[in-house]
Amino acid sequence: MENVALTETQLDEVLRRCGSSNAMHSFAATHELAKALELPLRKGIMSGDILNGVYNPIDMKGGVPEFPLDFLSPGTEKDFVAYTMPQHGRVPERSVEGDYVMVTTYSIANSIDWLLRYAENARWDVVGRAMEVLEAGFVKKMNDDGWQTLLSAGADRNIVVYDGDGNTGQFTKRFVSLMKVVMRRNGGGNSTSQNRGMLTDLYVSPECIEDIRNWGIDLLDEFTRREVYLNADDNGQGGLYAMRLFGVQLHALDELGEHQEFQDFYTNQLGAAFASGKVELVVGLDRRHTDSFVMPVKKNIELFEDPLLHRQQRAGVYGWGEFGFGVLDNRRVILGNV
Repeated sequence: MENVALTETQLDEVLRRCGSSNAMHSFAATHELAKALELPLRKGIMSGDILNGVYNPIDMKGGVPEFPLDFLSPGTEKDFVAYTMPQHGRVPERSVEGDYVMVTTYSIANSIDWLLRYAENARWDVVGRAMEVLEAGFVKKMNDDGWQTLLSAGADRNIVVYDGDGNTGQFTKRFVSLMKVVMRRNGGGNSTSQNRGMLTDLYVSPECIEDIRNWGIDLLDEFTRREVYLNADDNGQGGLYAMRLFGVQLHALDELGEHQEFQDFYTNQLGAAFASGKVELVVGLDRRHTDSFVMPVKKNIELFEDPLLHRQQRAGVYGWGEFGFGVLDNRRVILGNV
């Protein structure tokens, strides 16, 4: 059965048939339900991530995930340092191969199930929540792998920006200025180069955003202070009302900050150290072009019915997709400490 949009009444009927005591009827209905939910699940996965369009999804359709560096910037292949995620649970690897980069793809899988009686009574509050959990599992895995690749690419540069005059954990205007200058000075090219590095986005902890809201009148005029107060947290999504500073868009990520997930990966897995007196990690990106952050997609998320659950009076689905993550030029990433 192909992916089709079913009406609410049709979905209720399909869900009730999933709860049938007849195993064959239950399997057939669960298969129909899985295919009906497959497309919205894919959309939810892509819209729920905190990669926020950083990576450029590339549909490979069975092709080889190979990216020629001479196409990106002819004659400068030797200047590129690339990082890719090699497999589940692995630390991203430096993987430049001559004048091209091969980005490894791998399967990402997840499953969920529920009691037959919930399906029999068309309990969408239960089954719908199960599908949200299934979606969240895929999103979490993709977020982790994508961000670990970014952090590894940034850490490899051995360039860490910090404001020596700022207090511990304090996000300052001077820090943003330093990030902009260091990104430009170390981004390759010269003043007339079209693809030279430029800081466009900063990913910070929620505490850094609150630091900005507490800047005094000596740092911000009243008009700017009002705009800061009115701007809502964007949760990493970079929406219309996301906070901007010196033309750089700020994104608040819960995974950044003291003892948080991405920062722990930076220190524990990558073995990186913070500058003296600094306690928080900030990630800066150049997102003007889509030539560096790539996500080859060999297979989109597919859902299937689980035929082994019926004897346990349960029904469920499982699914998988095949993706990869690569940063083809780590000069597009700059790390800072506050």
